[in-house]
Amino acid sequence: MRLTPICVAFAVLALGGGARAADPAANPWFKDGRAAVARAAAGAKIPHAKSAILFVGDGMGIATVTAARILEGQRRGASGEENLLSFEKLPYTALAKTYTVDFQVGESAGTITALMTGVKTRSGVLGVDESAARGDFAQAKQASVPTLLERAEDAGLWTGVVTTTTVTHATPAGCYAHTPERNWENDSLLTPGARAAGFPDIARQLVEFAHGDGIEVVLGGGRSNFLPAPEGSRGDGRDLVSEWKKRHADGRYASSRDELVALDAKHARRLLGLFTPEHMSFELERAAATPPSEPSLSEMTAKALDVLTRSPKGFFLMVEGGRIDHGHHAGDAQRALSETIEFSNAVTVALEKTRRSDTLIVVTADHSHTLTISGYPKRGNPILGLVVGSNGEGGAGTEPVNDLTGRPYTTLNYANGPGYPGRSDTQPEGAKHFPHRPTAVEGAKLGRPQLTNAEVQDPNYLQEAPIALGAETHGGEDVPIYAGGPGAALFHGVQEQNFVYHALAAALGLATP
Repeated sequence: MRLTPICVAFAVLALGGGARAADPAANPWFKDGRAAVARAAAGAKIPHAKSAILFVGDGMGIATVTAARILEGQRRGASGEENLLSFEKLPYTALAKTYTVDFQVGESAGTITALMTGVKTRSGVLGVDESAARGDFAQAKQASVPTLLERAEDAGLWTGVVTTTTVTHATPAGCYAHTPERNWENDSLLTPGARAAGFPDIARQLVEFAHGDGIEVVLGGGRSNFLPAPEGSRGDGRDLVSEWKKRHADGRYASSRDELVALDAKHARRLLGLFTPEHMSFELERAAATPPSEPSLSEMTAKALDVLTRSPKGFFLMVEGGRIDHGHHAGDAQRALSETIEFSNAVTVALEKTRRSDTLIVVTADHSHTLTISGYPKRGNPILGLVVGSNGEGGAGTEPVNDLTGRPYTTLNYANGPGYPGRSDTQPEGAKHFPHRPTAVEGAKLGRPQLTNAEVQDPNYLQEAPIALGAETHGGEDVPIYAGGPGAALFHGVQEQNFVYHALAAALGLATP
């Protein structure tokens, strides 16, 4: 088939080659980010980091960190408040502003693009600047901006992407893909126009990635985006897993935890692991399986580092705790917080497997959620439980505190979402747990439910929300940044989110496009 000029352009884009019209150095966001790093350095020489790891807790706002910290401590038998998650022990902190150029409250595609390219952009797009309208594939090439992972590959560093979502989801895709629509994970999800023009879907862009010698490690879910029907979701008949294997004769592929564990990663040159057809399981379900069929985030991080730490020139790795976000969207704090604790475990693995003297570790979030911690629960009160304390700042009692309608309430709630009064559980298995719960409309008429501690601490309980939505939304407040290692001192103050890219690039010696 003869390719039209636009097909040729997109084929080149998919392979990562050719000149791109967008000059990031001329972008105001890019220039401002560089200037912010210079101010943060205060004239001092920025220490060189041989390697860097960016941990992204998807949706991990400050309330999530606090609640997860307490939950982890309580699961260990302590009161919880005095506990610290692993990354909270890193020596430097900052705050990042997460708005996108078109939305006050951002989302994962626009925010990971800021983190990975140094420019702020629109919500819903990946690896392109704000000149590209969402969904306009014709603008993608000229709006494309290089990612930190691409630049690391071009400089000879080894690279990796680890996630608990599909590896083509917004955050992991932001490391390697350039597309005006985050949802184009496989070809069947493209618009007819984009498909006719030969625009590469995100899974194709991953397999056809041509910077450096290719990404060394990719681990996560989303196998269906790489395979044709009936096993997969692709409509073009291509088996991208087989294509990846042909491209990388030195690579090893795993589709289960057992296969990943069996791999001798200390001698493998590169790894591709696709462990589930869609997103990987929540940690609560994964860990409960006997034995688990999927690896944990910390296990994937450990295996990735077994490969990447052998790089003579250093490496760049992005690790995402992607299902923190999914738990929050479901209004399910227990699952979101359990994901955050496992995310912290993955950071512990990285700290153990790397040297503080040559590896910069940065932990942040792409955006927040509407989780709140409120009431006046007494010290050590179960973070997932009913408030036992007081209605004011006086002495704490021993029984749950009631609201003005005479009903108890929980410490954790959401500002909006599916946990509208009377609809505290919408999981498919919820009916067998809470068959007495009315529908949302009935609940609104009846008022708040008469909650019990057993109910609210059940894994399938959804925290109450005063605004009824099918899915809880993101929150718009600043998110934390924690850092340790060479260059970590750059992280202080309140920064635009694209600052993270510039600080990482400066520490790795990749400051010039």
